[in-house]
Amino acid sequence: MAKKKGKPAEIEEEIIYISKSELKREAQEFHQLGAEIAKMGKKQRERLPLNDDLKAAMVVADKISNKSDAYRRHLNYIAKTLRTVENIEEINAIIDIMLNKNNQAEVMIKKIEQLRDDLIAQGDDLVNQTIEQYPTIDRQKLRQLVRNAAKEVKIEKPAKGYKELFQYLKESIMR
Repeated sequence: MAKKKGKPAEIEEEIIYISKSELKREAQEFHQLGAEIAKMGKKQRERLPLNDDLKAAMVVADKISNKSDAYRRHLNYIAKTLRTVENIEEINAIIDIMLNKNNQAEVMIKKIEQLRDDLIAQGDDLVNQTIEQYPTIDRQKLRQLVRNAAKEVKIEKPAKGYKELFQYLKESIMR
């Protein structure tokens, strides 16, 4: 048959093929995520935005954790349920923070230590910039702690003020 002229060609949808290996890797990732969530304590799991099905599955997982075959099958069910969840990226991000995979707390502490040293060295100019950056910090208390720490550094006595300044910055910034 000849094609009829004048009619626009139909738009073909692209078909995306996913290999069987890729599907298996994805299933394994969900299985590992489900196992991580199941290993967590109840209080840690409460911080995760899990739907009702997953919360119920976690309760059952706690009950059968000492039965190996039943627990393995239940982890498969949890992984299957995780595949249907829309907020999987959010759950992963919260788990990463909770397990400190990115060492965010350590990096923040290093920044606070550097800020403390800079405050002692530079004085009031940096105090004002710090207060603009972190408005929850009390100006008067910060200036007093900086002065005390600077005096201790000059006379080389035990660093009580030095530690107090760090603690105050840590409490104020890491809230």
